This record gives sequence, C-alpha cells and structure tokens, in this order.
Amino acid sequence: MNSSISIFVADDHPLLLKGLVDQLKDYNYNIIATAENGAIALNKIIELQPKIAILDEEMPLLTGFEVIQKCKEKQVDTKFIILTSHKEKAFIYKAKKLNISGYIIKDESFTEVHNCLQSVSKGTPYFSAVFDSVFDNEVAPQLQKMKLLSPSERTIVRLVAQENTSKEIGELLSLSYRTIEKHRSNIIDKLGLVKEKDILAVWAKANLEFIS
Repeated sequence: MNSSISIFVADDHPLLLKGLVDQLKDYNYNIIATAENGAIALNKIIELQPKIAILDEEMPLLTGFEVIQKCKEKQVDTKFIILTSHKEKAFIYKAKKLNISGYIIKDESFTEVHNCLQSVSKGTPYFSAVFDSVFDNEVAPQLQKMKLLSPSERTIVRLVAQENTSKEIGELLSLSYRTIEKHRSNIIDKLGLVKEKDILAVWAKANLEFIS
C-alpha cells in the first residue's frame, strides 16, 4: 500500500512542489512534510526520518546532494531520490558516488516517479533511462581511463586542471621539468588523447569531477 510509505519532498519552486505533492497524494502516498530549501529539508529529514525523500538538486542554502551527504554522515536511514533537470555527467557521477536510491529527470512523466518510488520502497534502486545512458556512455569510460593512471599521474592531472605549468608542477612535486613533460606525454597516451597543444589541460578541465 502506498499509504504506508512515508515520503518527504523538497523543491524550491512552489508550483512544482505543489504539483508533485498533489500527484503523489492522488496515488495515495503518505506525504509527511515538504520544504522549499535545503536547510529546512535537512532538519525535517533528520527529525522525521521518512522512508523516502525526494529532493530537487538545486536548492537554496543546501543542494540536494549536500542534504544527502549530511544525512549519511548522521546515519539517517532514509532512502533518497534526486528529481532534477540535470543530465550532465558531473551530476550523474556525484549521484553514483553518494550511492542514492533513485535519479529521475524532471521532464519525464509522473509515472517514472511512481515507478521509482515503488522500486525504492522494495529496496531496489531505480534510475532514469537517461541516467543509465549517461553513466554507461560518458561516466564509466572516463573512470576506466582514470584507472590506467598511477597515483602520481593522477596528481599531475589534478595540477594540470588547476592551470599549473609543467615548471610549476615540477616545483610543487620536487621533480624536473623534463620529468613532468615525460609524465604528461605518458598520461596523454594512456588516456588515448590526440597529441595537440594544451589537450591534457582541456581534458582535465572537462573531466574535473573524476580526478578531484
């Protein structure tokens, strides 16, 4: 029975929040509280311990991801579903790292939210087809590439992403300019990048979430 599933909902757009809550009630879900910013959401989740919390990602004061992180630090048992417009790989990767229970795109039908809630309430995570596609085609390949790099090479990539020159990286790591240049060449080979000017810096900035 849907009425036995206690649900908390947070979204900073009042009309979207009301529309979602009304639809959930039409499906007989038990909405125990709502919030329009991340700080209130965090306090209410900790206080009420709902079975499931549906959170918008972009909210004032605390993002959905920040709310989830803080709840996990306090060992709250609530299962989390992110409801967002974001399909970018950085968001998908963050969601995977947080080990959330669901991720639904806002422009999908309410049926997806309902299916997600049914699955999560039974203990099975549920992700939008868009989420799975972005993870499989954009996130996973980059993670595989990063596994090819040694710890020292990953450090160099992070420093490259921060716009340090080879000379500056060498000084930071107490290595010669020539050694850093050799490392950069090896990294470019491992990542399968075309050897063009600044290609490693471009790649590092585009994939910062995987190397930070």
